[in-house]
Amino acid sequence: MKRVILAALLIFIIAVPVFAADGVINIPSDFSVKRTADRMVKVLKKKGMTVFKRVKHSSAAGKVGITLRPTELIIFGNPKVGSPLMRCQQSVAIDLPQKVLIWKDENGKVWLTYNDPDYLKQRHSIEGCDGVLGKIKKALAGLTKAAAKK
Repeated sequence: MKRVILAALLIFIIAVPVFAADGVINIPSDFSVKRTADRMVKVLKKKGMTVFKRVKHSSAAGKVGITLRPTELIIFGNPKVGSPLMRCQQSVAIDLPQKVLIWKDENGKVWLTYNDPDYLKQRHSIEGCDGVLGKIKKALAGLTKAAAKK
């Protein structure tokens, strides 16, 4: 019995980090973090999105003596897109406005990361709104690709 419990605990410990990564989409960028973030802001504004905040995590960390690889978070949205989703399931508002994280990994590769709309559907038990989610999925894919690719 102890072996079964130990085996189950070991599987749980190994599996938890994998689940922590579920629900996000990672897009590789051809540019630096700063340039990708600049491009993302430009693309968002061109598409009529509101950019609420650009958080430079690595700069803030440096102010308290912590070194981070370049890491920026852009918070953005548009009520024409987000409001229909909130009407489907109001609790999704905790995940809105949308966010995209732009970061450099340990190998020097730059990534854009955002919440997968399918994850939001599951997390908030959204039903009957596949059309809205499909539009959001398509928009996020297009916006991030435009910012990440030459």
